[in-house]
Amino acid sequence: MNVLWQLLALAGVLGAGAIGGVFLAFSSFVMPALARLPPREGLAAMQSINVTVIRPSFLGPFVGTAVLSLGGIAVAGLRWSEPGAVFLASGGALYFVGTFLLTGTRNVPLNNSLAKVNPTDARAEEAWGDYLRRWTFWNHVRTAAALIATLSFALVLARQAG
Repeated sequence: MNVLWQLLALAGVLGAGAIGGVFLAFSSFVMPALARLPPREGLAAMQSINVTVIRPSFLGPFVGTAVLSLGGIAVAGLRWSEPGAVFLASGGALYFVGTFLLTGTRNVPLNNSLAKVNPTDARAEEAWGDYLRRWTFWNHVRTAAALIATLSFALVLARQAG
């Protein structure tokens, strides 16, 4: 394995692991805590979170890991016979599709819909309940994808070390 493989795998472990940890926190306790609040308060809190998350400290690792994942897929494809190639490609695919694309096609549209809901509207409680159910389901999926991608990237390093 060359230095490029090591850097891609290490960056994948760090990036996918960090993002997987953020998503795991939401699945484990953030969303359940928001669900315990009165619906208007939970809805307003999530609207605030969705605005606050758009910052370099989250987007850098989130988008950066997606770009590195595509690079890992390409490098693995070019050197498929080398040990660890399948793990580099699968880690990249899991992160890119199961975390990055899923976020853009499922969670972000739900966030955009929630942003349009006035917490004091009569239908806010219904909108919040639907959002909680759907958003949390997709968050569980992207959490699993990010954490399995982390394992795949780690296996690249382990395969090369062993």
